[in-house]
Amino acid sequence: MVTVYSRHGCHLCEDAVNILQGLREELAFEIEIIYIDGNPELEKLYGEQVPVTHIDGQHHNFWRVDPERFRSSLEKHRQHQ
Repeated sequence: MVTVYSRHGCHLCEDAVNILQGLREELAFEIEIIYIDGNPELEKLYGEQVPVTHIDGQHHNFWRVDPERFRSSLEKHRQHQ
C-alpha cells in the first residue's frame, strides 16, 4: 500500500498522485490518499511537507515523487518483506 498524505488544493499533491497512478498498474500497488486538513496531529507531523509518501507505512519521500526513485524504493521494500 502506498499512502499519500495530502492537502486539498495542493498542486504538488495532485502531481504526486498522478505520477503514482501512472505507475500503479505497472508496479501493482494500491494508493491511499489521506487529507491532513483539519487533523491537528497529521498537520503537526506533515504540515508544509505534503505530499508525503509512505510505502507500507514506511516514509519514502516528501514534496515530489521521482518515478525512478519510487520504483527503486518499492522494489527494495518488497525484497525485505
